[in-house]
Amino acid sequence: MLYTEITQTENKTVTDLKNKVLTQPNIKFEQHIYNGINKELAEFKIRLNLLKIVLRHFKSPIKIINILLKLVKNRRKVLGQNRLRKLVKANGKLYWDLYTPGCESYAFDRYIEGEINRITPIKSTTNRFINVFLAITKKCSLKCEHCYEWESLNLKETLSYSDLKSIVEKVQEKGVGQIQFTGGEPLLRIDDLIRLIETASVETEFWINTSGHKLTLENARRLKDAGLNGVVISLDHFDKDLHNSFRGNKYSFDWVQNGVQNSIANNLVVGLSICVTRSFVSKKNLLSYAQMAKAMKVSFIQILEPKSVGHYKNKDVLLNNDQLKLLEEFYIELNYNKRFKDYPIITYHGFHQRKLGCFAAGNRSFYIDTDGDIHACPFCQKKSGNVLDMDFDTSIESLLKFGCHSFEEAKI
Repeated sequence: MLYTEITQTENKTVTDLKNKVLTQPNIKFEQHIYNGINKELAEFKIRLNLLKIVLRHFKSPIKIINILLKLVKNRRKVLGQNRLRKLVKANGKLYWDLYTPGCESYAFDRYIEGEINRITPIKSTTNRFINVFLAITKKCSLKCEHCYEWESLNLKETLSYSDLKSIVEKVQEKGVGQIQFTGGEPLLRIDDLIRLIETASVETEFWINTSGHKLTLENARRLKDAGLNGVVISLDHFDKDLHNSFRGNKYSFDWVQNGVQNSIANNLVVGLSICVTRSFVSKKNLLSYAQMAKAMKVSFIQILEPKSVGHYKNKDVLLNNDQLKLLEEFYIELNYNKRFKDYPIITYHGFHQRKLGCFAAGNRSFYIDTDGDIHACPFCQKKSGNVLDMDFDTSIESLLKFGCHSFEEAKI
C-alpha cells in the first residue's frame, strides 16, 4: 500500500502536539470515529432512517424499491464501489461527510427528501440546497497566502446584521441543510453570529469556517448554546512556523490548537482544512498532517486545491497531474483502507468534481460574498446578482447558466 509507512513519519511537532492534547485538563472528547461493529450498527440505523423517510412519502412497493436503488446508485457514483470504513459520532449525530447534515436530525431528513425529489417529485416542500457559504465580514487579522477575499479584506463592512438576517431567512425559505459562515474571520462578529444562529430556523445546521482566532472556550460555549453544530478550522501545515508563515501571523498555529480543543470541549463537530500547495504535496507531508489531525481528535480533514483567485489571482499555483493523482490516492487510502480506520474522514472536493462534476454553482450549493453578491463557490467568483436586491430565483437560474469555472455541473 502507498501509505504503509505512516507510523514512521511522525515528526517532533506532531509528537509534541499529541502529548499536549492528551494531557489538557477538563477536556472531554465527545467525538468518536466509529469503525468495525460500531460502524456497522450505526450504518444500519442510517439505512433504517432512510427507509422511514421514503415510506413517509410513497406507498407503492415498486416505487419505494426503485427510489432506494437509485439512492444507492447515486451514492456509489460518489464513493465508487468502496464501502464506508468509518463514521463520525458527534453531538448525538452520525456523519460520513463534512458537508452532509448529521443523521438523526431534521436537517438530515430534509436533505434526503431533497435528494429523493431529484429522482421522483414528492408533494411536500424539500430542501433546494445542501449547503450555502455566507461571508459575514471583511475583517481579518491574517494575511493568508491563498486568501480568496484578498481584494476586499479589511475594507468597510457592507452587510449589516439586518442584512445578514435577511439573507439567512431568504436562503432558509428555499431549504438548506447547512449554512457555513465564513469571511474574513467570522468570529470577529461573534455577537452577530450568535444572534443569527439563535433567531434562525432550526431546520438548518450552522457551521463556522475559521482561523481559530477568537475561538476561546467561552466563545465556543456561547456558540454551542446558540445552536452551532460545528467548525472547520484552517491549518495549512503540521509545522508551526510554516503554517504561521502561510497565514501571515505568528499566533495562527496556537489559535488553531486552542480552537480545536475548545470546540471539542463544547461538543462541536471539528474539521481541519488545508490548502495543499505544490511545495506541500508529498506522501510524507500528507501522512504527517493526518497524524496531527488524529492526535488533535478532530473528525474531518478537508483538502482544498489552490486556485488562481484572490491573492493567488494571475499566479501559477495549480497542482500538476502527478500531485492530483497523489491526492486522490491519499483520499482513497485514508478513507477506505482498514489500516486507517481510526483516522479522521477526508473530504476532498476535487476528487468528486473530476469524476461527477461540481455540486456548487446553484446545483446544491453556492457562495454569498461580503457584499451579498452570489457566486458559484468561494473559488469561482463571477457575480450572478445580489441576494438583497435581485429576485432570488432569477439569481440562481443565472448562476446555473454560468456554472462552475473548472468543472461541469454534477451529473446526479
